[in-house]
Amino acid sequence: MQKKDILELKKRFKKNDCTFTRVCGCYVSNDQRILLQFRETFLTLEEDDAFKYLEIAGKVMSGGIDNQILSLQFPLDESLENQQQASLYQLKKSQLKDDELLSTFYQSVIDQYDHDNSNYLILLFHDAYDVITKTSDNAKLDESEEVYEYLLCAICPVTLSEPGLRYDEQVQKIKARARDWVVEKPVVGFVFPAFIERSPDVNTVMYYTKNPKAPHPEVMAGVLGCLPRQTATLQRESFQMIVNDCLGPDEEKGERALLEIHENLRTMVEDHEFQYEGMEEPPFHLNQEQVQRLMQESGIPEEAAAKIELSYRQCFEEDLPLAKHIMDPKVLKAGEQRKKETRLERQVETLQTELEKVSSDLQPDMNEVILRVNPSKTSQISTQIIDGQRCLVIPLDAHEQATINGQRQAPGEETEKKA
Repeated sequence: MQKKDILELKKRFKKNDCTFTRVCGCYVSNDQRILLQFRETFLTLEEDDAFKYLEIAGKVMSGGIDNQILSLQFPLDESLENQQQASLYQLKKSQLKDDELLSTFYQSVIDQYDHDNSNYLILLFHDAYDVITKTSDNAKLDESEEVYEYLLCAICPVTLSEPGLRYDEQVQKIKARARDWVVEKPVVGFVFPAFIERSPDVNTVMYYTKNPKAPHPEVMAGVLGCLPRQTATLQRESFQMIVNDCLGPDEEKGERALLEIHENLRTMVEDHEFQYEGMEEPPFHLNQEQVQRLMQESGIPEEAAAKIELSYRQCFEEDLPLAKHIMDPKVLKAGEQRKKETRLERQVETLQTELEKVSSDLQPDMNEVILRVNPSKTSQISTQIIDGQRCLVIPLDAHEQATINGQRQAPGEETEKKA
């Protein structure tokens, strides 16, 4: 799914614009018991309730493509019937009116979903959207091309609210607040069939995960019957783990190599973007050949590069990641900071060397007396023999002062000391 398709659906999730026909739910305890099942006609909900349901539905369509939102495919094997796909299709056609189909779906979630020992609510929405015809310049026409009928599912944790105090207006006292079971924002959800290029695709599911590091693959495979996919975050972490494991225990060496790989990868991505500038850019998936080239350009030793290429193939053979997903902004930022620090260190070393050279040039000869005087006094300086010792004589006026080795002396000071 593209962002524009998601936004077209999501912007309708307002009380006056949405066309949800029904919302159904199943409240499950942490020990897998069904505590409540319900089915409501959406238009008859109280306004506050409707707004909260719409907020949950909208959350399933939020986040980054390929990170919080994934396009999942059903296995395309014509010799086998995908039971989960068929069940979802029947559930959609029933418009959530068939209790048996609903119970079967709820039970599949209960059997598969890793609920982390918490209560949770399974919500199902049914919608039928008249897809408005658009012209080539995206101007809307007041007629429908087709009806996009779909299911939206959200799985929400239900947690006990925090204890606290409240103001009881009736008795005018501060009292303990009653703790309630609160439905949180969804952690997992999906839309079936996916809305792709403004049309339904029954072979694709739009899947939502709140946490890209924990996308619940058991729901992808066990509940939906789709091929599990890694999020962009997990792909990036897997790639970095592969590189670190194959480069050996030298941590500093591994960091330098990882930085070199990321910088070369960024160059490859920029070159790809430049190549298709002004055109529709095809996805740039990092295949085996490109990984090999990346290792060579990054100066990775041949043995380590072979290990990385093998591990990469084993990890991503079924789902090649986009090159831009592998790049880690933190690594690139750390690399830029390291380069800046290195430049500063070199500048400091250069300045220190120059300073030492200047200091050496200014170092006086032990047999030489160096004076620094006002140019106007130069003609007044003379050499005299005093008490058999050759001396430099510099006359000082009454208002003038002399500084010798950092200590200031007034005229006549020596005479006064001798006296």
